Amino acid sequence: MALQEKLDRFKRQQERCQTTLSGIAASKTTTTTPRFTPAPAASRPPAPAIKFSNDTERLQHINSIRKSPVGAQIKRVIDLLLETRQAFTPEQINESCYVDINSNKAVFDSLRNNPKVHYDGRRFSYKSKHDLKDKNQLLYLIRKFPEGIAVIDLKDSYPSVMEDLQALKASGQVWLLSNFDSQEDIAYPNDPRIQIKVDDDLKQLFREIELPRDMLDVEKDLQKNG
Repeated sequence: MALQEKLDRFKRQQERCQTTLSGIAASKTTTTTPRFTPAPAASRPPAPAIKFSNDTERLQHINSIRKSPVGAQIKRVIDLLLETRQAFTPEQINESCYVDINSNKAVFDSLRNNPKVHYDGRRFSYKSKHDLKDKNQLLYLIRKFPEGIAVIDLKDSYPSVMEDLQALKASGQVWLLSNFDSQEDIAYPNDPRIQIKVDDDLKQLFREIELPRDMLDVEKDLQKNG
């Protein structure tokens, strides 16, 4: 029994020594708390520029048209009528080119009385000086003017009138000559059946003109004068 007690006492002493050594080691060991370094803030992209919506831009455009001078609004409507060759009610004009005729009496009255516009009491349409529809009617009209008709008065008759006029010239049915004074083209019928009366003064003036002897000079002078 005495031996067993000594062994137990020895074990307890060893355990106390071990505990003491562990405490000393723990007191010498310093624990460092890691420092938190915040991550650099990510660079933000620049804010996009504020843009008006398409609807806002459209409303601004409409407002600028309706505040424009009467003449500018009239031209806008006439351009629409000329380009489409259709008849429009005031509401359809407003939808197509944003000119509010019903809300602007000055525009309505000016448009109704414009020589380039036909108004039947309900619709507006383009009115050309000569009511032509095709090449046959164009030739018929030119033949009614043996003294010539200004091309500018024919240009807006119908969309393909200038092409038809050039076709009539190419076929030899009309002449297109430039007026020396106004520099405007004049269309003449090339029909031998047409009798043209020439003033005596013009005949005398023609006889007094001395023509160049060389035909090349004659051709140059003719080209020079159109």
